[in-house]
Amino acid sequence: MIEPGNPELSIGKQCKPLSIARSSIYYRPKGETAMNLALMRQIDEQFLETPFFGVRQMTWHLRNKGHLVKENRIRRLMRLMGLMPIYQKPNTSKAAKGHKIYPYLLRGMRVERPNRVWCADITYLPMRKGLLYLVAIMDWHTRKVLAWRISNTLEADFCVDALNEAIHKFGPPEIMNTDQGSQFTCFAWTDRLRQSGVRFSRDGKGRFLDKIFVERLWRSLKYECVYLHAWETGSEARTGVGKWIEFFNQKHPHSALGGQPPAVVYWLRKEETQTDQQQQRVA
Repeated sequence: MIEPGNPELSIGKQCKPLSIARSSIYYRPKGETAMNLALMRQIDEQFLETPFFGVRQMTWHLRNKGHLVKENRIRRLMRLMGLMPIYQKPNTSKAAKGHKIYPYLLRGMRVERPNRVWCADITYLPMRKGLLYLVAIMDWHTRKVLAWRISNTLEADFCVDALNEAIHKFGPPEIMNTDQGSQFTCFAWTDRLRQSGVRFSRDGKGRFLDKIFVERLWRSLKYECVYLHAWETGSEARTGVGKWIEFFNQKHPHSALGGQPPAVVYWLRKEETQTDQQQQRVA
């Protein structure tokens, strides 16, 4: 839009008809300071240990470790990281206008086969000079990561891209369970699920254990991969996360699966389910 090297029009003359301040052309965002990035790393590590810590508890924790920080600073950093405490609390927040309130469908349900329930969540990835966001879609029964995407913003597009990949590769689930985040209540997300015949389920009031499977995934990912590296670029982060997720799916033993990795159990149980369905049709 603005051509700094234009020989006929100066930058000031180009900015005037566009109502753009001339100084904004030279502005370059500085990003977070090294101190803030270090604080974010400590906040992230502590949040994995105590996901029920809110701004006040996190501030106290950092003060006890010798950091002279104020609540406003920690609130801004936690918001930037997309961290929200997981605990039972009064219903003080309401869904945005225009968003349908979907019921919680998993109460008392036994999920005993793949593709009956999927869940999705977003986490923050610390970089050497910034942060990225990672979304993962997981099969509830086998814990297999079906699709994932990394983005430098919290716009919904990268979540929808992951959803499209998961449905394309594995077929749609019966139920998709998420929180009330804007990425999972936007039209693009809900319309894609609706077109595939998927039922919506939102984390129920006081259901702080709903995200326990994906929270365990984030914990393993960060301690076994993210915290061992200081990625400089998004491509480095994508490569590193991709390798770890491949390892997690194919080789990471899981206690709830009898020591087998998620992908092995996913395909085994899916084949068993298809065989049972065929036998029922014949009968």
